[in-house]
Amino acid sequence: MPQTGTGGRWRDRLPPERAYKRRAGAAAPAVEQDRAAGGRNQRNVDLGDGRLARASITLRLYRSTRRIRAYLRWSQDGRTEERYVCEVESDSRKQNLVEAWRQARAKGFLAKDALPPESTASSLGVRASMRGNRSRDTKPELLLRGLLHRRGMRYRVDTQPIADVRRKADLVFPRDRIAVFVDGCFWHGCPDHYRPATKNADFWREKINGNRARDAETNERLTAAGWTIIRVWEHDDPAQAANQIENAVRRKRDSAHLDRAKADAH
Repeated sequence: MPQTGTGGRWRDRLPPERAYKRRAGAAAPAVEQDRAAGGRNQRNVDLGDGRLARASITLRLYRSTRRIRAYLRWSQDGRTEERYVCEVESDSRKQNLVEAWRQARAKGFLAKDALPPESTASSLGVRASMRGNRSRDTKPELLLRGLLHRRGMRYRVDTQPIADVRRKADLVFPRDRIAVFVDGCFWHGCPDHYRPATKNADFWREKINGNRARDAETNERLTAAGWTIIRVWEHDDPAQAANQIENAVRRKRDSAHLDRAKADAH
């Protein structure tokens, strides 16, 4: 890779779009940033007073100079903050993100943290996931609910779909018999972000495997009762998840309307 920040890579042409633009069908933005940074816990900036914010890298093309600049962005007290990191010069967006995160870390822009001695977590990422776990009203869940509500969708929150299965879904459409679960990456063993614990490994392996088995059993029992199950990972794009849910609800309603029309015809 050419020396970063020299600004001389593209003298007679613009950089290719693949060097800075996200491609269609790429991994979700959060997943892309996690991979480039080397893990979700590697993306924090220090807000002071013991607070951390999750940051991301934005790549911008400056057409007049034919340069791509990387900026670190995060949210603080309701405002979006930004800090220039470096110029990047690879033809690959992935490599440019990796280089920008490396530069941000080298320049001391990212927070350095350590596990407290009493923590049972095996890493900072695991601890953040554990501490962020809530039974309801998580940030991904609130984002998803807001998108669906603005589309005119109405649902119940944190509700048992059926009495025989004593487990609550995060969103329930009772008339359409659709149950939505927004699963946390750590507690439900996300294939992209879950990493087996090394501290108290047997305990956590048993815990996560138990949660996975419980999820599978819940799916089977609700499906057998005639329900449609939709599971969304906390890292999934909320807009794509909202599309999936809305399409499922509308298909159910169209099918029910057709069945009623056929019954009336007879």
